[in-house]
Amino acid sequence: MFLVCGEALFDFFGDESRVAPDASAIDFHAVAGGSPMNVAIGLARLERRSAFFTGLARDALGERLRAVLRSEGVDIERVADIDDGATTLAMVTLDDNGSPRYMFYNQRGADRMLAPHHLPAPDDALTAVHVGSYALVVSPTGETLEQLVKRERERCLITLDPNVRLMVEPDVARWRERVDAFATHAHLIKVSDEDLALLYPEDDPERIVRRWLSERCALVIMTRGGEGVTLYHYQDDSDAFMPERVEVVDTVGAGDSFMAALLCWLDEQGLATPDGPARLDGAQREAMVRFAMSAAGRTCTRRGPDLPRRDELSRATR
Repeated sequence: MFLVCGEALFDFFGDESRVAPDASAIDFHAVAGGSPMNVAIGLARLERRSAFFTGLARDALGERLRAVLRSEGVDIERVADIDDGATTLAMVTLDDNGSPRYMFYNQRGADRMLAPHHLPAPDDALTAVHVGSYALVVSPTGETLEQLVKRERERCLITLDPNVRLMVEPDVARWRERVDAFATHAHLIKVSDEDLALLYPEDDPERIVRRWLSERCALVIMTRGGEGVTLYHYQDDSDAFMPERVEVVDTVGAGDSFMAALLCWLDEQGLATPDGPARLDGAQREAMVRFAMSAAGRTCTRRGPDLPRRDELSRATR
């Protein structure tokens, strides 16, 4: 079973076409989201056993998030009830390319209140742990998740997606420190070129990627939007892959779909293990990345974080 860790929230999309004549009201469409929650749902839709670890408020939106996770088949037994927290809200706007821009309202967010006493007990049913996004940098959640991956890294596959959100934590130095801390425990890292540009605007992205690579962290996969994907291996040259062209509606959830599909592919091949990424040969790496790109591409053709189901994607060969 995959244990996905991090924030859960509601994305609010404003409908500017339905502004009141006196500009006193805007219609909003709210969608359950948050990068880690999307990954957990994406895994369940890809027919993988998926559990979620986060803090959820007891407010109406928190209860709604619980209902969404249950309806998608995500195990929520490890979700922590945060009585004095509120559900995080993210106001989302789309640029001309369909890429999202976020403003977060979460100073009392339940998803940033995970403490060490909320950690789930060790469980042999869990075989992989995924962490990412702003849960890495907010306290005490970030420190709590680091305890978890440190505890499980010898037994479970650990994967990381920084998914940088400076609107939540504007301190770039804090992001660098926390991402580097989690990178020391990870076996596979997925990062976007946008994230690297935010964290290291004056540095060569490849130099940063190769600093993360090690005998433990065998693969770092850098996504570059419509320009494709570059995969780096700690003992090999990099490989670049171009995606198939699709009619983009928006890119919300595309990176999360890519991440969920990576994990699905590894699991279907029996390689969702601590040493699995290091064992992939060149052909397997390409098959994994192309499967993940197809999932991300499918998400881009739809409005919002509508991640694909397994029967929408070609079956990976064993």
